Amino acid sequence: MKSPEKLSAAQARKLVLNSQKLPAPARKGDALSASCTALEHLGYIQIDTISVIERAHHHTLWSRNPRHQISHIDELVANGAAFEYWSHAAAYLPMRDFRFSLPRKKAIKSGEQEHWFERDEKLMRFVHDRIQSEGPLMVRDFEHRGERLGEWQSKPARKALENLFMQGDLMISHRKNFHKVYDLTERVLPGNIDVMLPREHEHARFLIRRYLQTNGLAQRRDFGYLRKGIKPAIHRALEEMMESKELIRIQVRDSSYFALPESLASLDKRLSRNKVTILSPFDNLLIQRHRMRDLFEFDYQIECYLPAAKRKFGYFSLPLLWGDRLVARMDCKAERRDKELRIHSLHLEGALKKVDEFKVGLHRALEDFARFNRCERIDFGMV
Repeated sequence: MKSPEKLSAAQARKLVLNSQKLPAPARKGDALSASCTALEHLGYIQIDTISVIERAHHHTLWSRNPRHQISHIDELVANGAAFEYWSHAAAYLPMRDFRFSLPRKKAIKSGEQEHWFERDEKLMRFVHDRIQSEGPLMVRDFEHRGERLGEWQSKPARKALENLFMQGDLMISHRKNFHKVYDLTERVLPGNIDVMLPREHEHARFLIRRYLQTNGLAQRRDFGYLRKGIKPAIHRALEEMMESKELIRIQVRDSSYFALPESLASLDKRLSRNKVTILSPFDNLLIQRHRMRDLFEFDYQIECYLPAAKRKFGYFSLPLLWGDRLVARMDCKAERRDKELRIHSLHLEGALKKVDEFKVGLHRALEDFARFNRCERIDFGMV
């Protein structure tokens, strides 16, 4: 077996960032197409409800396309270029990858894989029939006068809607004020979309290639992140792809990674050393925290789920990328009524040396970030 290719930690970070399209590259064409291109490259963007700043799905796309507009995601869903489903979490996904959402749907519908809501088949039929006859409906369209049930205090109809959605009978046609509107899949799905169920082996190969195209390099555990039932197929596909030389081994320090041979060409591309990028906590780069520790020496935890007394960096601290390092984290809030972006705190990593130079780049980035958050002023606070 050929010895692994060796990369320095700096080269590995460059490979990851170029694969993630960070900092944002110049994109040609109209702004909506650029947002679509970014989504199709990333493969998914996580949906999040927290709105102290613009929600994560917008923030992640804006980080790759500075011309991204808040209306773009709704437009991509409306024109059949994107759809909502589940990746490792609730997400928007490219419609061209729709068929690779089918294995999970089939497993949930057959009972091979459990969903977190218990199934009430009678209620699910009732909900399905109402949508079939009345058209798209929301949770609030199903009146429930009794006690709300479950961990999420959910109406029973909500559970039925989510089960029908997760097993593929319903899709989310659009949202109203961020509330889901459900319709029959056959009425939402564009007619030219491939709906052939991929074989297990094909699905595994898709997940491997997509992950490496987007993330540059990966360890075995990364490919099936929070996915059930696919890991044995991924392990088999990895061995076959290594044997056929579709993949190579990369050695970084004491760790071994998989990579696509063609991805090493990105090491010749220049990485911006001046631009500061303000990232979402749910950005695709960051979502697997162990990679940030191993490759970037950045130990990150989002603290909005912790009691205030236990927070070190703030309710919703944002990682800051400068060059090839994550050098700081910033807690801020967009006060929309006052149209002011308020910076509550800025914590610098100990390895950051050129602090003044970094802060010049940060102030430029904050001006763009404020506009993205529809703010006209910045209260720099501690910055």
